[in-house]
Amino acid sequence: MSRSSDAPDVRDHTTNDLTAWERISFDCVHAVLSGLVRVVGPAGVFRFGQAFAALEWAINYKRRRRFRQAVREMFPEGIAPADLKRASREWVGYNRCNKLFFLLFDVLPRERLEDLFRFVRKELLDAALARGKGVYIAMSHVGPYQIGGMFLSRIGYRMAAVRDPNESGLTRYVQRRLDRGDSGFSRMRVFFSGAYPRVIFRCLEEGYVLGSALDVARVRRAHLRTQDVTVFGRRREFLTGPLHVAVRCGVPILQAFVVPGRDFRYTIEFHGPLHDPQQGGDEGDCVRRAMAQYVANLEAHMRRHPCHITRI
Repeated sequence: MSRSSDAPDVRDHTTNDLTAWERISFDCVHAVLSGLVRVVGPAGVFRFGQAFAALEWAINYKRRRRFRQAVREMFPEGIAPADLKRASREWVGYNRCNKLFFLLFDVLPRERLEDLFRFVRKELLDAALARGKGVYIAMSHVGPYQIGGMFLSRIGYRMAAVRDPNESGLTRYVQRRLDRGDSGFSRMRVFFSGAYPRVIFRCLEEGYVLGSALDVARVRRAHLRTQDVTVFGRRREFLTGPLHVAVRCGVPILQAFVVPGRDFRYTIEFHGPLHDPQQGGDEGDCVRRAMAQYVANLEAHMRRHPCHITRI
């Protein structure tokens, strides 16, 4: 298993600076949540977030409508109105609480964090790393995937991520807190989607666990490699660049989902391998097979957990 206590280089990215209002707002919320979690614990903060989300769900009918439209596409055979309503309420609740936990991550000690996470098929990750190189993890915009990467980094895995340059203010704020070392540990390495492939290749050669989401809403740069796929009957373009790099580097490709639960309890599920370098094969064929399995797993997961959509 490839772990390292060495602090990873965190100077791999540049992001737009936070505005003064963003810094003040996030600092205030962070301070309030830090005090609250010490009084009522993570479960208490979760219930606070759920109460706030219930009000948000009641008044934001436009978000409910977009969610209903998205879920109906997943269930062409139809979905019971009661199930759709419950999923809608859970969707708002989990989205709100995931953001609260994201802000609280640097406050909670490692022992407390480990109590909140469990793994499914983690042996896939450890077996892949035992081969001496890194591993590529194909992620999706379903569930709080960033929280999963941060936790793996916290427990000692050498983590790297490829992200969209247009990160949210919340993401940039949390990154800066981890960069400053307020939490006592450094975050994962982060590269933008326009990074040169050789940088990603080097990470995999050095034994990093590299993750990125392939199911982008739109391709922002013309040079990025994509593949047309069909998801729930709709044609989409998914990124394939990281898959090509992983195949060329000779590292396994896994798929992972982060499933949130009540009281800030999270499950990290691993699937695969989508590609095993020991089996060989033409690069293009390997990427197409990996993408086909990725899409099949994604559709099955979204049907099991429609309330965990993060991008509508």
